[in-house]
Amino acid sequence: MNDFTEDTLTLTIIQLIEDKKPRNLQQLVNLAKEKSSIPEQKIFEHVLRLQSQGRISLVEQPTRSQKLAPYLKTEKASWYWVTIALIMASAIAVFAIPENAYPIVYLRHVLSIILVLWLPGYSLIKALFPQKELDNIERTALSIGMSLALVPITGLILHYTPWGIETTPVTLSLLALTAIFATAAIIREHQTKTK
Repeated sequence: MNDFTEDTLTLTIIQLIEDKKPRNLQQLVNLAKEKSSIPEQKIFEHVLRLQSQGRISLVEQPTRSQKLAPYLKTEKASWYWVTIALIMASAIAVFAIPENAYPIVYLRHVLSIILVLWLPGYSLIKALFPQKELDNIERTALSIGMSLALVPITGLILHYTPWGIETTPVTLSLLALTAIFATAAIIREHQTKTK
C-alpha cells in the first residue's frame, strides 16, 4: 500500500465512522472494504494502527433490546423481582399468619415493617431516579422518608372510604402502591438504558 492509498484509506475510515457510525470493528472493516479494493486484513491492520495513533477511537456499542421482557430477565432487573417477592411475602404473612402464632408472628412483623417503612418509598425513588444518580445512603434515606410520607397519606385516603383503616385495606393499598411504583420504575429504567 503506497502513501496515497494509506491517506485515502484513512480519510475513508474517518468518514465512515462519522457518517455510518458502525457498531463494531467488523462492521467498520466491511464498510471500508465496500468503498475500496483493499483486502480485509490490510483494512483491519490500518484501523488498529489509526486507533493506536489516537486518530480514531473505537468503542464497541452494545446492542440494546427495545423490548421490556428480555430486560426483565437480566441481572439489572433483579431489584424488581426482589421487591415483588417481598410484596408477596408480606401479603402472605399478613393474611396467613395469625397474630397469636408465636414465634412465627415475628416474621409477620418484620415483613410488615419492610412493607410500611421501606418498599413504597424505595419503589417511588427508583421510579423518580431510575439511573444511578443517588448513592446507597441517599437512596436509603429518601426511601424511608418517602415511605413515611406515603403511608399516612394512604391511611388518610382510606379513612374516607367505606373500608376504613383496617389491616386488609391498608395492606392491599400498600401492596398495590408499591407494585405500581416498582413497575413504573422498571419501565423507566429500561427506557433510560435503551436511549
